[in-house]
Amino acid sequence: MDQLAKELNSALENSSAGPLLSALGRRLFFPRGIIAQSTEAKKTAKINATLGMAFHGGKPLYLSALKGQFPGLAPEEAVVYAPTAGVEIFRKAWKEGLLRKNPSLKEDDFTLPVVVPGITAGLSFIADLFLDEGQVMLAGEPSWDNYSLIFAERRGAALRGIPLFKGKGLDLAAFEKALKEEAASGAVRIILNFPHNPSGYTPVVSEIDALIALIKEIAVSGAYVLVICDDAYFGLFYEDYIAKETLFSRFAKLHDRVLAVKIDGPTKEDYVWGLRTAFISFGTGGLSLQAREALEKKLMGAIRSSVSCANTPAQYLTLKTWDDPSTAADKEVFFTLLLRRYQAVKRFIEENQPPATLEALPFNSGYFMSFRCKSGNGEALRQALLKKGIGTIALGSEYLRVTFAAVEEEDIPGVYRTIYETAGELG
Repeated sequence: MDQLAKELNSALENSSAGPLLSALGRRLFFPRGIIAQSTEAKKTAKINATLGMAFHGGKPLYLSALKGQFPGLAPEEAVVYAPTAGVEIFRKAWKEGLLRKNPSLKEDDFTLPVVVPGITAGLSFIADLFLDEGQVMLAGEPSWDNYSLIFAERRGAALRGIPLFKGKGLDLAAFEKALKEEAASGAVRIILNFPHNPSGYTPVVSEIDALIALIKEIAVSGAYVLVICDDAYFGLFYEDYIAKETLFSRFAKLHDRVLAVKIDGPTKEDYVWGLRTAFISFGTGGLSLQAREALEKKLMGAIRSSVSCANTPAQYLTLKTWDDPSTAADKEVFFTLLLRRYQAVKRFIEENQPPATLEALPFNSGYFMSFRCKSGNGEALRQALLKKGIGTIALGSEYLRVTFAAVEEEDIPGVYRTIYETAGELG
């Protein structure tokens, strides 16, 4: 094992993160190589012959064709490599935004977010750091199908599903059973995704209080807990009764044996899906300043050894959207559009009796809603709908996900009527 990795492990040994590290996580470090030496040179060198980029007259070489495509970006914003952890002003701006959107969060409750190329990459890096072959990752069931690919197939872990719903809300008894069974091993790893994909559900405050109390109880009993908050659809809340702040606000400093991780980004929040930028933030409970720095270097090692860094122009383009006065107005229009589609779906489901084989899962937020296919014919229903010109997603044999965010409001009654009729025909 590299000496730098050993030093980082020593800094993390008595923290909430140290006991949760995977074997790979223990080996990872950020090298004092090209990137670190180039950063040092930028501060003092008159002639910088470090990074693998070409310059002329103090500016990076820049194709004329690209200048025309990025007229609002300087060469340094368009073609220069970003730092491994991301452009610092981008990172700081996102942290400031999190504090505005989550008033109960305080600046010292979490680390400066690190930029990653999309939420999927962020989840993969966290899995690299904290998940070994054979270990268990808990997730609500149904869950986004990529969780299986990331945690089970890439890392060889066991993805254990917790039944998400009982009646019209969370199945808190199922969460308690799964968490306490896993706590017997000495460590719990769980991912919470709200607004939820695929169901489109966000818990009410009382449900969140119960989850917080349960995880604190487990930590107090002596188990270490990794809580990953996948906040991909944060902010898309359509009902007043649901919690409007991220669960990370409550987990960030919950207990010295709880390591909270927030993975989020502008992808869905700012309607910039293809720009592929996201952030990883760590809660500071149980993390000294030295441990925070060590954990960031471990994460930077995971980034450097895989994608090297996130896309530079995407970071600056997103920054410029935040500074543009039209953005707030656009987002309000877009949110209203999605809200009306949600309301149209909700109205149809309230006013129309579904076939006996179909049950709508609770939903109140996000892009989606899902049906439970009681006959286990989710894929057959998807195929039948496809023949009628309607595309949906089958998640195994039991669930059918419908992205109402992608359906025009006036088309929603017809789409859902066809889903009901087709499910009835299949029986």
